[in-house]
Amino acid sequence: METHDHDHNEGSTLTEMDLRVRALETILVEKGYIETAALDRIVELYETKIGPHIGAQVVAKAWVDDGFRKALLEDASKAAATIAEQVGRVGEHLVAVENTPQQHNIIVCTLCSCYPTDVLGLPPAWYKSFPYRSRVVKDPRGVLADFGVTLPAQTEIRVWDSTAETRYMVVPMRPAGTEGWSEERLAKLVTRDSMIGARLAKNPSEVK
Repeated sequence: METHDHDHNEGSTLTEMDLRVRALETILVEKGYIETAALDRIVELYETKIGPHIGAQVVAKAWVDDGFRKALLEDASKAAATIAEQVGRVGEHLVAVENTPQQHNIIVCTLCSCYPTDVLGLPPAWYKSFPYRSRVVKDPRGVLADFGVTLPAQTEIRVWDSTAETRYMVVPMRPAGTEGWSEERLAKLVTRDSMIGARLAKNPSEVK
């Protein structure tokens, strides 16, 4: 078998993975399995209407609007749909769980990688990894420590196992020192990882 000692990526600004994706796309288009226009629409959807920026808006509104917060905790799919028209597109039942000083929530899918894509975007690689899925149910406090999160000993940690029918999002605690902030500014504090429960919301000093 012939071997190569040179870099196939030589002369290109694209990564090896980008090149592989481009090559796969080219083959599928040439064979007529997919249409470029359809791919463009999917990419646009994920860039503008689906992703963690939607979840961040949902959380920020829950922080400032107690009526919305209660509605979100009662029926997250219905409440979130008032902000994101694509929520519910895949048919899952979305459940919002709220972090408090007494309870911290973290989500996982122990069987595969079920995840509320519509409000959190694509799941991170670590969420899908076997080490995370297996360890977080046995040692959630240790997993959180790996993410740099150390909670008081009296704070209960609850792990929620997503399924194809029911998916969870965490409403992180609103950081202190954000009184009077607009929803738009508050949303900048909310990250994908904080809505999984693996991290806390950003510190106010981290955003403008």
